[in-house]
Amino acid sequence: MMKLLDKILDRQNMYQALKRVCSNKGTSGVDGITIDEIDEYIRENWQEIKVEIKERRYKPQPVLRVEIPKPNGDTRKLGIPTVMDRIIQQAIVQVISPIADKGFSDFSYGFRPCRNCEMAVLKLLEYFNDGYLWIVDIDLEKFFDTVPQDKLMSLVHDIIDDPDTESLIRKFLQAGIMDRGKYLPSETGTPQGGNLSPLLSNIMLNELDKELESRGLNFVRYCDDCIITVKSKSAAKRVMESVTSWIERKLGLKVNASKSKITRPPNLKYLGFGFWKDGRVNQWKARPHQDSIRRFKDKLKVLTQRKWSISFIERLKKLNQVIRGWVNYFLIGSMKTALAEIDSRLRTRLRMIIWKMWKVPSKRQWGLQKLGISKDLAKLTSYCGDRYYFVATKTCVSRAISKKILIQRGLVSPLDYYEHRRNVRFN
Repeated sequence: MMKLLDKILDRQNMYQALKRVCSNKGTSGVDGITIDEIDEYIRENWQEIKVEIKERRYKPQPVLRVEIPKPNGDTRKLGIPTVMDRIIQQAIVQVISPIADKGFSDFSYGFRPCRNCEMAVLKLLEYFNDGYLWIVDIDLEKFFDTVPQDKLMSLVHDIIDDPDTESLIRKFLQAGIMDRGKYLPSETGTPQGGNLSPLLSNIMLNELDKELESRGLNFVRYCDDCIITVKSKSAAKRVMESVTSWIERKLGLKVNASKSKITRPPNLKYLGFGFWKDGRVNQWKARPHQDSIRRFKDKLKVLTQRKWSISFIERLKKLNQVIRGWVNYFLIGSMKTALAEIDSRLRTRLRMIIWKMWKVPSKRQWGLQKLGISKDLAKLTSYCGDRYYFVATKTCVSRAISKKILIQRGLVSPLDYYEHRRNVRFN
């Protein structure tokens, strides 16, 4: 019978891991080796690396500390392993995930095959519509930085019981962090950014899932975002107190008291969604939270800056990528009104860009006439100057550069795309 480590180092498994890491692209780690350079590096070094892993001599390199801004003004600390270490971690994940997943809760939706955010939100709506309208929102303080490694490795051992593989995983946990050129030890936590981290977080928090199930509580969990729903305020207070105590005693994790809260559906933001009661059908529904809508608008605003020197076609490609991704993520949400307003604003900004591209009156007159505007009106409008918003909204430009024209040029209308995807999905 093939040992677990041999399955991990199997040529086909490693090739699949290489493909996965390369498809995700990403930056280089502390060694500076990029995705484009990894093939040559593997050809020159893999046989030696493979022997080192088997003999427990392999030493993963420290992760590169990167700080990503969060919407609230704080930063999220990521640890970026080298490309080679990401490939090895991915190979481990591909072999261990099917083993570990069998024991995971049905109410855990993050970083698991055939599960996603949408399913977590739909399950939450089920609870709301069944009358569980008091919400216990427990925030784990700096979860990825504070996971007790000994406790985590004990849980990993219970799942795989393979000393060689466990040794390799622990080495990744203890590889250290390179922060602004300074080495820092990593005696706790599992740095967020590595391919192993999501699986290890699920292994750790599956203990919480099992505890909540044993208590008969309704909950959903996506990675470290866990929501519990109950039917009364007093029950919510009891659950908050007892579950917080259990997490800190049994898992050795810290609950952030300032961010943990008892709330109601209209005040909840979960996985980017907000929640509202549709009085017509007496049902709770989901929609993009106002913060999510604001960030979407901000992204579109950045991509439609007039000062950005980029071809119009390339700009539309980048816009379409963002539009499709955002709409697909929030597809189960109600957002026609919000998208209609975003759609209109986006077209206005694109008209302003085109007006700037035409630059001089003669080019502007030519462009308007080509789009069906009479010569006299085109000439009059062409001398309106660079009052971009006025020109785009108060003149014949809005009629000339119509929604139909922009779509013909390649723009994906957020509202039309949403309605099309909803029809395909739900009809």
